[in-house]
Amino acid sequence: MGLLEPPSCNSGKSIVFVGRDRRGNWVASEQNGTFGGLFVNRAQAFKYALRENGHHRETIVEVSGEIELNIPPNPRIAGTRPVA
Repeated sequence: MGLLEPPSCNSGKSIVFVGRDRRGNWVASEQNGTFGGLFVNRAQAFKYALRENGHHRETIVEVSGEIELNIPPNPRIAGTRPVA
């Protein structure tokens, strides 16, 4: 899948970015950090992205540059506090 133009902002569907991180791992990450993961290959990253976004292929964007998986802190984990 080549680089696609993101869907219209008013589509109501979230965009999922798929690409490689600086270590060569495949990453799938929803634009707002709602879901994401690291994968051993491209096929598994796309399969996950499709499953998590309700099978909307048009909202998956493969990035050509590096992409990092950012996991927001979970305030429910002991010893952490929400960031204000």
